[in-house]
Amino acid sequence: MFTDKQRHTVIITECDHDAFEPEEAVAVAHGVRLERAEANTAEELIDRCRDADGILVQYAQITGEVMDAMPRLRAIGRYGVGVDSVDVDAATQRGIAVCNVPDYGTEAVSDHAIAMALAVARGVTRLDRAVRRGEVDLEAVRPLHLIHRRVFGVLGVGRIGAATARKAAGLGYTVIGYDSRAEPGTVRHGVAMVSSDELFRRSDVLSIHVPLDPTTRSLVDAEALRSMPRGAVVVNTARGGVIDTDALVDGLESGHLGGAAIDCHDVEPLPVDHPLTSFENVVLTPHFAWYSEESYGELKRRTMENVVAVLEGMTPRNILNPEVLGADATGTSDKTEATEEDAR
Repeated sequence: MFTDKQRHTVIITECDHDAFEPEEAVAVAHGVRLERAEANTAEELIDRCRDADGILVQYAQITGEVMDAMPRLRAIGRYGVGVDSVDVDAATQRGIAVCNVPDYGTEAVSDHAIAMALAVARGVTRLDRAVRRGEVDLEAVRPLHLIHRRVFGVLGVGRIGAATARKAAGLGYTVIGYDSRAEPGTVRHGVAMVSSDELFRRSDVLSIHVPLDPTTRSLVDAEALRSMPRGAVVVNTARGGVIDTDALVDGLESGHLGGAAIDCHDVEPLPVDHPLTSFENVVLTPHFAWYSEESYGELKRRTMENVVAVLEGMTPRNILNPEVLGADATGTSDKTEATEEDAR
């Protein structure tokens, strides 16, 4: 039953989080009705979310068709950085704000990228499994190299890429980066910028931090992987589709690549019989790089706050299409941020 104060309804379309206290606290503070739909397919979304003024989305595909079935919809909040599951152009055409949280997991994701890179480069997980089998075999993980003699390449030097670069440099790596918004020979966020060709050619470790869009799909393809130094390690904490997985498997099978560390997969959850699971020199995690106790609560609270701000006629802290708000919206903070070349 609605109260007079509950002017708006926000629906969580689907979400695998284990609790929703941060969202509920924001809802109570602003007099918003919060519901959970557990809707994944277009049919379920259309059936269960038709009365939503705002929706919070984790994985569901929000198309123009789905939006048209929600006549009151004014705001879409994405749990995370990447918004490839939301048709932003369709939302803009319909005057619907699309919000994300581009900086909630910067430290967590960059921590995870570094941890995975080191685990592969130093053979940690491979040695651990051997010890558990009662084996002592240095040959299985050779060659192992000193960090300070290796080059760490960062593909996409946005918030997360820059944080990863900072941590890699602190360990002793020589760090270089490529970013579509920076000219080779310049410095971005303290990272020396090179061309994409040079990045692949020089990187002993390649850490990927770009969003998935038409320009980056299969950006790391067979040609790019073949151009990398023999024994190079590929780390992906961005989006699975950025890497040509078949080419990655080929590079591992041939021995040209020394290993890989993959948190984001082109099919999720990753099937247990996927080719990547057969390699001892590959570390796999289930798209959990974003998580820390601190980032988890911040993500949930800010996703809800962004949507509520739109419903209250305010400019949210983070919005990808601010033009839909018009000239009457007022600011809730000192800046409005669009997504950058980081993705979770």
